[in-house]
Amino acid sequence: MAGKGAPSDSKRPLGAALLAASATFSLFLIGALVWGWSVFYAPGPEARQGDTTIVVLPSGAGVSAIGASLKQAGVIRSTDMFKAAVTLTGSDRKLRAGEYEVPSGASLRSVISLLVDGRVVRHYVTLPEGWSSAQAFDILMAEDILTGEIEIPEEGTLWPDTYEVTRGESRASVIARMQRAHDRNLAELWVQRSPNTVVSSPDEAVILASIVEKETAVAEERPMVASVFSNRIRLGMRLESDPTIIYGITQGRPLGRGIRRSELDRQTRWNTYQIDGLPPTPIANPGREAIAAVLNPPRSDALFFVADGTGGHAFASTYAEHQQNVARWRAIERQQQGLPPVEVPLQDELAPETGAEITILPRGATPE
Repeated sequence: MAGKGAPSDSKRPLGAALLAASATFSLFLIGALVWGWSVFYAPGPEARQGDTTIVVLPSGAGVSAIGASLKQAGVIRSTDMFKAAVTLTGSDRKLRAGEYEVPSGASLRSVISLLVDGRVVRHYVTLPEGWSSAQAFDILMAEDILTGEIEIPEEGTLWPDTYEVTRGESRASVIARMQRAHDRNLAELWVQRSPNTVVSSPDEAVILASIVEKETAVAEERPMVASVFSNRIRLGMRLESDPTIIYGITQGRPLGRGIRRSELDRQTRWNTYQIDGLPPTPIANPGREAIAAVLNPPRSDALFFVADGTGGHAFASTYAEHQQNVARWRAIERQQQGLPPVEVPLQDELAPETGAEITILPRGATPE
């Protein structure tokens, strides 16, 4: 009777082969993981120019399209490695669209982290209160990340604010956003108007507010300036506002010098020293506070104002008081210019016409 013996020798080569194959596969897998890990953390390609590379990833792009964009921009070496890395790390559903500034030599891990965190480059365009549409045109045309040509928008149709813009966005779309904001905010302010306002339409509100905006750089003075102009309109007095002279000359761009006597006397559609009532269009794009001041002017009897030497204005309800304020301002001007004080009869200093500002020669006016 034959006894029980050791396993057949024929089974040993098969077991040994399986063990060897398993070991080989494990070594291969470990090697692949080590290689993949090293690629994931290794420095990426150098920027083709400068220290960073700009990449714009459109909204709705999938992983393959994002990988292709990154590869085309030169910030990753392999789209397949990118797709594998975002899949294995669970980042494939977390990638965010936008403009990215990728540092030169950024690792694949850093690039993915940048996209997952959404550290996008943000661009802003600011239209300050009281700037004209011609100046808004200059601002947008100087912004090289925007595209397309535009014409100067209609005066007073833009809402002063800071707007976020994206690379490749059209200038026309930014203008459209400014105009929508203007229409929305103006409608909101119009329904809150006081019975004390002298304007009869939203368009008139913007025209008068643009003059108020240009007359003072002191925010707290806007209501009082609005009150002065409102009182003058009620009495049928001319507004006599210096900025309207300038707008008639430059159409919204800075004059760069003082107003000349001949320009004060020149008839233009906007020169409120020469025309009655409001000019035909705004002279700038007023902001919320200036429009609110026109629609809700405080009650006062003030009819005049003139610079007071502090950056603000001195207000007066009578012409005699206004003359005194003007005389003080003239003395301050001479002192600022290093000139000795002089006694000048007030009737020689001022024109016989009443004015909201300095008559004969407005602020900074020079003879021609």
